[in-house]
Amino acid sequence: MNTYEQLDAWVDAHFDEQVRFLQELIRVPTDTPPGNNAPHAERAAQLLLELGLPVEKHPVPEAEVRAAGLESITNLLVRRHYGTGRTVLLNAHGDVVPPGEGWTHDPYGGEIEDGRIYGRAAAVSKCDFSTYAFALKALEAVAQPAAGNIELLFTYDEEFGGELGPGCLLRHKVIAPDLMIAAGFSYQVVTAHNGCLQMEVTVQGKMAHAAIPDSGVDALQAAVKILNALYAQNTLYKSVRSQVEGITHPYLNVGMIDGGTNTNVIPGRVTFKLDRRMIPEENPAEVEATLRRIIDDAAAQCAGVTVDIKRMLLANAMKPLPGNQPLVTAIQRHGEQVFGEPIPALGTPLYTDVRLFCEAGIPGVIYGAGPRTVLESHAKRADERLELEDLRRATKVIARTLHDLMS
Repeated sequence: MNTYEQLDAWVDAHFDEQVRFLQELIRVPTDTPPGNNAPHAERAAQLLLELGLPVEKHPVPEAEVRAAGLESITNLLVRRHYGTGRTVLLNAHGDVVPPGEGWTHDPYGGEIEDGRIYGRAAAVSKCDFSTYAFALKALEAVAQPAAGNIELLFTYDEEFGGELGPGCLLRHKVIAPDLMIAAGFSYQVVTAHNGCLQMEVTVQGKMAHAAIPDSGVDALQAAVKILNALYAQNTLYKSVRSQVEGITHPYLNVGMIDGGTNTNVIPGRVTFKLDRRMIPEENPAEVEATLRRIIDDAAAQCAGVTVDIKRMLLANAMKPLPGNQPLVTAIQRHGEQVFGEPIPALGTPLYTDVRLFCEAGIPGVIYGAGPRTVLESHAKRADERLELEDLRRATKVIARTLHDLMS
C-alpha cells in the first residue's frame, strides 16, 4: 500500500473510536445563547488528551464574554511541531443554536440510526473536532511527518461572530498559521462566503389603554410600516447577483420580534432583530447605511415614534486569497479519489470564522464532514444529522491533504 492507502486504512481501523469521540462531544450541550461553553471545552480537552493530544486552554476573561452576551468560553489549541516548515491550522467551533422543537431523537444523545448520527452539532460542527483530530492521529501514525507544524483550534463563539475565538487569538498573536482549514461539508471546498450584518431595531411609541387608542402612539403599527419597507427592499435584492459560484443574491430576514404588554394595551415599544446577508461584492458600510436610511424614512411617516438602531454583528464576507491554492488542489484531488466524484471549489451563502483569518492575510478554505447542502444536514433545525460515511471519508481526505502539506 502507498501512504495514502495506509492513511485510509488507519482511519477505517479507528473509525468506531472516532464515532464514540463524536458522541461524547454531542452529549455536552453548547447552546448559544446562553453560551455556557467552558464545560464542553473541558470535556473536549479530556478526550483529546486521551488521544495523546495535549491541549492548551485559553479561557476568555469573564467580562469580555459577558459583554458579548455569553456566559463562558475556553478556546482549545493543540500544537504539533515536526520541524522547519509552514504551519497549517484546522479550526472547528463547538457553539450551536439551541435545539428548538420537533426532534425525534435526543438532541444531546449522539444516537445512531441507519448509518447516521443525530444530535445538535452533529454536522455543524462538532463533527469536525473528530474529523481533524483523527486525521492528525492518522498522519502521525502512518506518515510520521518530519517538517512543518499542525495546529487544531476549537472555539466557541462562531454563532456570535468569532471575535472571542479566532479573532482574539489572532489579535494576541497566539496563532499565526500560514494556511488554515475550517469546518465545512464534504462535497465542495468553499473558498468564499457571504458577510452578515445583524441589527436590533427598537420602535418607541406611547403606551395607552385600548379603549382610548388615540391617547397613545402605537409602536407596533410603526414597526409594521418599517418591516414592510424592509421586506420591499428584500424583494429588490433578488435582482442583485453575485459573480461567485454558489452564492446567489443578498437577502434580509427578521428573526425575532418582541413588544407590547397586554392585549388591551396599545403597545408602546416593539423590538425586532434583523439579519442581512451580504454577497462578497457588497460594501458593508454602504449596506448598513442603506438599512438605517430605510428604517428612519419609514419611521418618519409615523407621528410620535422614535427608533433606536443598534448593530449587533458585522461579519465581513470571505474573499479568496491567492495563497489558498495548495489547499484547494489537495482537497479536490483527494476528495475526488475518496468520494468518487469531482469536488468543486465555490462560495457559500453562510458566514464563518474563516473571514478573520483571510482578513489577517492567512489563506483559508472550508472543508470537513457533511452533506452537499445545509438543508440535508438539518443544521439549525430538528434532527440534525450526519452520514457516518461522510465523516469517515472526509477524515481520509483531510489526512491525505495534511500529508501533502507537510511533505
